[in-house]
Amino acid sequence: MIVQGPFDTADWNAEPPLEERDGVSLGRVTMTKKFHGALDATSTVHLTIVTTPVEESKAYVAVERVEGTLDGRSGSFVLLHGATSDRGGQSLVVSVAPDSATGELRGLRGDMDIRIAPDGSHSYVFDYTLEG
Repeated sequence: MIVQGPFDTADWNAEPPLEERDGVSLGRVTMTKKFHGALDATSTVHLTIVTTPVEESKAYVAVERVEGTLDGRSGSFVLLHGATSDRGGQSLVVSVAPDSATGELRGLRGDMDIRIAPDGSHSYVFDYTLEG
């Protein structure tokens, strides 16, 4: 199944850097999201961010607990994020953590693509299966 829709972000809370050395900083941020459409849910995202002296080169890893409904089924699941920007060339992988789904979403597997439009709006495309 493939579902898609917009999402909003809020509550970007950056903590003081965990470590800074030679122009490279490791930081931690939490934020919230509200998904709309077939995924009607809220989430909290916990990010660890790497910034470098090269503005176009940075990375983040994150875990995100999503709670709500997916195609009318209620429960929660965890998404794992890995992203890099290598002098502007970007890579992003967002996948459901195996066996992290609860409730009517038990057995959920899938990958999510996050898109940011030129106007700054966010959307998702979620390609998933529901086993069992």
